[in-house]
Amino acid sequence: MTSLQVSEAGGNDRTPDLQHPRTDRDEASVSAKPPPSMNDPLQGAQAMGAAMSEMWKSMQGLSVSPQSLSTLQSQYLSEATRLWNDSLARLNPVAGAKTPQPALKDRRFAAGEWAANPLAAYVAQMYLLNARTLMEMADSVQAEPKTKSRIRFAVQQWVDAASPSNYLATNPEALQRALSTRGESLSKGMQQLLGDLRKGHVSQTDESVFEIGRNVASTEGAVVYENELFQLIEYKPLTAQVHERPMLFVPPCINKYYIMDLQPSNSLIRYAVEQGHRLFVLSWRNPDESLKDRTWDDYIAQGPIRAIEVVRAITKSPTLNTLGFCVGGTILATALAVLAARGEQPAQSVTLLTTLLDFSDTGILDIFVDESLVRMREMTIGTEAPGGPGLLRGQELATTFSFLRPNDLVWNYVVGNYLKGEAPPPFDLLYWNGDATNLPGPIYCWYLRHMYLQNELKKPGALTVCGQKLDLGAIKAPFYIYGSREDHIVPWTAAYRSVRLVKGRRRFVLGASGHIAGVINPPAQRKRSYWTNENLPSDSEGWLASATEHQGSWWPDWTGWLVAHGGAMVAAPKRYGSRAHPVLEPAPGRYVKAKA
Repeated sequence: MTSLQVSEAGGNDRTPDLQHPRTDRDEASVSAKPPPSMNDPLQGAQAMGAAMSEMWKSMQGLSVSPQSLSTLQSQYLSEATRLWNDSLARLNPVAGAKTPQPALKDRRFAAGEWAANPLAAYVAQMYLLNARTLMEMADSVQAEPKTKSRIRFAVQQWVDAASPSNYLATNPEALQRALSTRGESLSKGMQQLLGDLRKGHVSQTDESVFEIGRNVASTEGAVVYENELFQLIEYKPLTAQVHERPMLFVPPCINKYYIMDLQPSNSLIRYAVEQGHRLFVLSWRNPDESLKDRTWDDYIAQGPIRAIEVVRAITKSPTLNTLGFCVGGTILATALAVLAARGEQPAQSVTLLTTLLDFSDTGILDIFVDESLVRMREMTIGTEAPGGPGLLRGQELATTFSFLRPNDLVWNYVVGNYLKGEAPPPFDLLYWNGDATNLPGPIYCWYLRHMYLQNELKKPGALTVCGQKLDLGAIKAPFYIYGSREDHIVPWTAAYRSVRLVKGRRRFVLGASGHIAGVINPPAQRKRSYWTNENLPSDSEGWLASATEHQGSWWPDWTGWLVAHGGAMVAAPKRYGSRAHPVLEPAPGRYVKAKA
C-alpha cells in the first residue's frame, strides 16, 4: 500500500484542505447539535431549509442599516447586469469583438465543463454573486457580536448547500461524466449512496484500506493496565537507553488516541520513543450504555490521576513528564490541579497542545453555546434528564464538526461520491476523523457549562473537582504550551492565555497551519514553520510581533526542551509493565477498536 501522509492537501483533488478536521471533533470537542435535519448530510434540500429557518429565527427583530442595504442593492444590480450581458455576449459572439470569459475562480467550478457551458457558467457566476451578497448582508446586520456570528454561520450553511455543483441537474461536470460512462458513474454513485446510508455517514475515505493495529496505530507496545474508562499502553523502547523519567500522553476523550500514531512516518508517539522517552499513552474507552452516567469527576479520578499512579508504580519514578492534546490537555491540567490541592506534584513537566484553559475565546464553537443550549442538553442527556443520563453519540459530534467546514467535509464528498461515482481515496487522517466516539452525557454537559459557558477553570477556587478546589497556579511544573496559528477550534490567541494561568517556567510555541495539521507535523516532511519568543508579554499579538520564525517542524524544539526534564539516561527496560501490572494484550488494545 502506498504510504499515506497527514497533509493539508492529501495529494488528490478529492481530498480537502485538512488543517481543521474535527477536534476538529477535537477537538475542542464541544459543539452543539447542528441545525435540524442536518444530521444526515445526504438530505440536501432539508438541510438548506433547516439552515434558512435557523437564519430567519436569528434575524427576527434585527435590521440592516438603510445605507448599507442601498449600497449592497446597487452593487448587486450592477454586477448582475454585467454577468447577464457577458453571458449574452458569449452566446452571440460578435466577429472581431473580444468575448468575455467567465470568472470561475472557486474550485467547485474549476472543471472545464463549467466554463464551456454558457448556461452553467452563468448559473455558477450568479450563485457566487448571490452568495457574496448574502454574506455581506449577514455582516451588515446590526446586532451584538455573538448574534452576528450565528447569523453568518446560518447564512454560510445555506449558501454552501445551495451551490449548483451539489445537484446533478445543475452540475455539467457530473452530467458529462454520466454521458461518457453511459450511466456507469450514476450507477456507482447510487451504490455508494446506499452504502453510506447503511453506515449512517458520508464516506470521506476508503475505510477498507485501514486496520487499527496494522497500518494505523501500529507502533509496538503493550497494554499494561485497564479499568472501565481507559487502557494504559506502554511502548517498546527504540533506543538502548531511555530517560529515567517516563512520559504520559493524555489524548482527548472524544477522539481515538491514534491521531498521534497514524503511521510510522507521521507518528508523534513513535517520534517521542525514538528520542529516548519511556512512553505511556492513555487510550480512552469508547463509552457504551453501561458508562452513560459517568461524570467529569469519574474521568479525572479514574483517568489521568489513576494513569499517573500506575506509571509511577511501574517505573518507580516519583515524577513524570506529561502531555495533553486539546481536551486531553484540559483534562490533564484539571487532574494536576486536583493533585496539587492534595499536596502532590507528580509532573516534572507539562506539555499542552492546542489546549484551552481560559475559555474566553472559543472560536467558531462559541456561537453554539449559551444558557438555553446547555440547559437543553442537561435536561436530555445530563444528570437532570427525566429518563436518566444518556450518551452523546459520536456520529452527532462528527456531523457537527463536518458542518463547521461543509464544502470540504460534506459537499465535496456528496458531489464526488454520488454525482460523479468516484470512490474517495484512502487517507489515514480522514479514516481517524470518521472513527467517531461517544461521550457520557453528564461529562459533556458539565464541560459545556463550567468550561465553555461559565469559564471557571481559570478562576482559582471557582471549581471543585474530586472534592478539591482547583487552582491551576498551584501546579509546580514548567509548561510547554503550543498553539496552531490557523486553528479555528482552539484559536492560538486563546491557547496563549494559558501562560498567564500557570506559574513557573513557561515556553510558548506557535506552529503554522490548523488544529490537527499544525500538531502532526513530523520533521522529516520539512513542512510549514513555527515561531518562538523567549519573552511572554501580556498580549498574544505583542508576543507574535517580536517572535522569530523557524522553518520546519516544532517537534525538535519540544524534544530539545524536554531533555532538561527527562533526567539521566538509563538502560531501556526489557519488559513491559511490572509484576503488579503485567501485559494484558498487545497494543493498541481493545478499547481503541470499539466503534461508536
